[in-house]
Amino acid sequence: MKQLQARNRLEELKKLMARYSHEYYVLDNPSVSDAVYDGLMRELKQIEQQYPELISEDSPTQRVGGEPLTAFKKVRHSTRMLSLNDVFSREDIEAWIKRTQRLLPGHEAEYFVDLKMDGLGCAIVYENGHYQQALTRGDGTTGEDVTANVRTIKSVPLKLHEKPAFKSFLRGRTEIRGEIIMYKADFEKLNVSQTKAGKPMYANPRNLAAGTIRQLDPKLVAARPLRFRAFDIIRNDFSEIPTNKVAYAAIASLGIAVNNQARTFKKVDDIMRFIDTWEQKREELPFYTDGLVIKINNRDLYRSLGVVGKNPRGAVAYKYPAEEATTAVKDVVISIGRTGAATPVAVFNPVILAGTTVQHASLHNADEIARKDIRVGDTVVVFKAGDIIPQVERVIDELRPKSARKFNMEGELKRQYPELEFVRPKGEAVYRVKGATGPLLLKRGLEHFASKGALDIGSLGEKNVAALVDAKLVHDVADIYVLTKEQVVKLDRFAEVSAQKLINGIAASKKPSLPRFIYGLGIRHVGSQTAIDLAERFGSVEKLGKSSLDGLMDVEGVGDVVAESILAWFADEDNIQLLHKLERLGIKPIYESRARGPLHGIKIAITGSLETMGRDLAAEKIRSLGGTFQSSVGKDTAYLVVGENVGDSKLKKARDYGTKQITEAELIKLIDKK
Repeated sequence: MKQLQARNRLEELKKLMARYSHEYYVLDNPSVSDAVYDGLMRELKQIEQQYPELISEDSPTQRVGGEPLTAFKKVRHSTRMLSLNDVFSREDIEAWIKRTQRLLPGHEAEYFVDLKMDGLGCAIVYENGHYQQALTRGDGTTGEDVTANVRTIKSVPLKLHEKPAFKSFLRGRTEIRGEIIMYKADFEKLNVSQTKAGKPMYANPRNLAAGTIRQLDPKLVAARPLRFRAFDIIRNDFSEIPTNKVAYAAIASLGIAVNNQARTFKKVDDIMRFIDTWEQKREELPFYTDGLVIKINNRDLYRSLGVVGKNPRGAVAYKYPAEEATTAVKDVVISIGRTGAATPVAVFNPVILAGTTVQHASLHNADEIARKDIRVGDTVVVFKAGDIIPQVERVIDELRPKSARKFNMEGELKRQYPELEFVRPKGEAVYRVKGATGPLLLKRGLEHFASKGALDIGSLGEKNVAALVDAKLVHDVADIYVLTKEQVVKLDRFAEVSAQKLINGIAASKKPSLPRFIYGLGIRHVGSQTAIDLAERFGSVEKLGKSSLDGLMDVEGVGDVVAESILAWFADEDNIQLLHKLERLGIKPIYESRARGPLHGIKIAITGSLETMGRDLAAEKIRSLGGTFQSSVGKDTAYLVVGENVGDSKLKKARDYGTKQITEAELIKLIDKK
């Protein structure tokens, strides 16, 4: 991205994020989730890292949060309520630990790890053990005085409990910091009540808690089931709280809830086990969490590390993979499923979503695209809940470029599939291949899967395929691997011997070479040579399915059309289910690299008919030795094999390009010599 483009994009992002920040922090009426905001923030930070001279005072990276509500009295915090730098992996945590260790020579740090609650940050002040004041986090330096409202929260004691171990905390000023939250169960009950009353449902517990605490009427706050959970305690005498572990013990003794899950660790392995455990078990928690906080346990060491900008060096927030993210739509390609249905698929810049790299999402049909007004070039919000295939939630209209292009379904069907005709049945939203039924497409797909260039199941030709499909013994390609001799022998075309031959042939195909398997999948525009090139590049079907548009186009012979076709195939849910089914049935493609074959890098074309071997066999031998078989002569063709009954076009190109012409006998010598 050039500097002018970066400057324009930066201004767009700052303007939009300022609006989102105002909605979130000031109006308590956010229009986007935290994950969406975080996605835009990451993009903004990347631009500022590339062009630091573009950083300005109004950038959201230069402050912690938004402005406090003017309806409440503004009060400065005794010390700033800082935000934490986010980390997303073990490598990030290790890098943070190394940085802190360099600044703490001779100290072996212990780490205090706790669940990160998704609530409204709040600081509660006690004087001589009595409740005095409550402040929201605000912008970190100044918060809103919500003393009257927080007083109504039953989990906040009006007088601190007196315990011998922390009796001194009842003298002077004690500040407790934590989160105001709403439990999942309480939130669900409120939404049930809203539905029964014919009122709109609340979006999520965090927003409801934040909106409630800023109500001007404390009675309304008292009616809502809010809770307060603490994560820090501040005393003027630092020596009273030497560690965060002691801090939690003190808070609990004073009668305020803390998370009982918090633990201390010394090793990264133990921290990661704790993180992984709660990623699996977080649904069991009564409140929502999006990660964990990791702090230096020794508070003197923590303070000695200081603060960089708005973030303390001694703590980080580990974020679990977001189920929402933002990205830009690069193109829309169309996938044809096994039933003939045409499904538009958005191809976008790779983005991490729920822990995986995602780069395409089904757009379902033309009506859905029109309803959401999705255009090529748009910045969109994509989401993924659990194992659901990624989907586009909506477009961020404010970031739409002038060059954004509307998607024309019928026009794209003609462009991408010029040889096919499509119809949209009355009352349906989906375009389908005209004259093609599910069984017909299945027959074609199975014939291709079993063909000589693919898995080479000799006894599974056109007529036998038709017999199996018509008898409803197979409903997809994978079903051939569960056929039994007893089932097959009942069909008119089969006897004992032929049925057994078919079953044996199918069983023998369970470990195909990876190129043959990729070719057999029937991905549009992927021929046998392209399948070889893809196998060489990616080494497995799984890696091929996760490849990006740019990564695919780096493969020789793969351009826009082929790359988009591959992405579309792997974006189709039916295809992914088929791959999983084949894997469960024990079909394991074998990858043997041909990169070091004796014909590696040599490209050979053939014109005319060969006497001792067919063109297919010759092509297979060339490829098996690492060479590339070309259907036409190009500038990079090393040899043109000239057989019988040749045409003039290839010979002319060979002369024009200076390609060496050889006979069939010379080809055989070349192969045998190699």
